[in-house]
Amino acid sequence: MTTGQLILILLTITSLFSTTICHRPLSTNHHCNRHNLPSQKLLRPDQFTVLINGYSESRIPILHTITGIYSSSPSVAAVVLLWGNPNTPSTTLTHLSHNLSTSSPGHAPITVIRQPSSSLNARFLPRAWISTRAVLICDDDIETDTKSIEFVFNIWRNNPEQLVGLFARSHAFELTSGTWIYTVQPDRYSIVLTKFMMMKTEYLYLYSCGGGELMTQARLIVDEMRNCEDILMNFVVANVTSVGPVLAGAKRVRDWGDARNDGQKALTAAEEVAVGLSSRKKEHRKRRGECITEFHRVLGKMGLRYSYGKVVDSVGEQGLCQKGGKLVFCDQQFFK
Repeated sequence: MTTGQLILILLTITSLFSTTICHRPLSTNHHCNRHNLPSQKLLRPDQFTVLINGYSESRIPILHTITGIYSSSPSVAAVVLLWGNPNTPSTTLTHLSHNLSTSSPGHAPITVIRQPSSSLNARFLPRAWISTRAVLICDDDIETDTKSIEFVFNIWRNNPEQLVGLFARSHAFELTSGTWIYTVQPDRYSIVLTKFMMMKTEYLYLYSCGGGELMTQARLIVDEMRNCEDILMNFVVANVTSVGPVLAGAKRVRDWGDARNDGQKALTAAEEVAVGLSSRKKEHRKRRGECITEFHRVLGKMGLRYSYGKVVDSVGEQGLCQKGGKLVFCDQQFFK
């Protein structure tokens, strides 16, 4: 029996016993029992597990494409769609799991598992069936190519203690209000988003099970805000490493959740950085800033750390120029 077949069996068993979902705060007692988890020494270093956060049934057509790409990536051991919508019928998820598995052109097994809670914290639960040292946390509306996926994995293998992602943001202190804000800065970043975030599997345990009462309070903030689980993960990892995340450059990435992409070609990584937060609502940025302020208060310190620059596989992406009053990559056109 191959590793992939064993993973598929474990995932199938898990999905059969994960047919209900609740709205109450997430209970981590079972998931935090070390005896239920494989030893870190036994986890595979040459592959990673993809954990996709799914919620909207309208994304199902996109998911067929996205999961197929991940499954076709040589370094992927398994693709798992973690479904967090409590209102989706079980029959829909059963059909979805079957269709994704049978239609995929890739080698890695694809499985759909209903989350034990609608809490966003659930996407970071440690899982007994994860057999790899690295996991890729991603959203159900981000499409990239296998070359970029492998590139990010290679970056992570050279920086296994850090978070590696394709989408970066930053924190900053606003003197007038005396609060932290969530923003984009052209020269530095301190947060990579769960749109596409690769990390060490052990960090799932640290997020969900570590940190004592302080982390319990921080996770409650995520539940109250229905947001910011990615920011909190950046806090957790920076607290351990004392360094910021790593931003990687993908040749091709498309954010299907971004209205600017409707009917258009996929964004390059350079274009994604150039547009930054322009399509985000002001209220969203405000709430994210409130999360940073609350995490700082609850955890007792500002744990986020800045990083500078981006890892790319082509020199052409590295230059920044002023065009149309905006800082964009020199090899990109700017359109008002």
